Amino acid sequence: MQVSISSRNGSLSAEMSEYIQEKLAKLPKIFERIESIAATVELRPELTKVEVLVNAEHKHDLVARDEASNFHGAVDLAVHKIETQLRRYKERIQQHRHTPPMGGVTE
Repeated sequence: MQVSISSRNGSLSAEMSEYIQEKLAKLPKIFERIESIAATVELRPELTKVEVLVNAEHKHDLVARDEASNFHGAVDLAVHKIETQLRRYKERIQQHRHTPPMGGVTE
């Protein structure tokens, strides 16, 4: 799995990159079939925006964006959103196998 972290309007410190890396490392525990993760951080004096893109198997792309007044808050909110999306996606895949066909006869 590839993880890329980039920034706009400034550069990330090693501590910031490590914090994002730690948070993103938890995502494969929720959903194993992740191919790549890309995080983009837009640093502004009054607001920090974070965007997380997850590319899962079979060309399913999940996107979470959030913003907060501080860096850690923005990262936490965006990661929480993407975790929720991954859980919902995984549940949908698992439910698909157990759902009988519509209008069909179940044996």
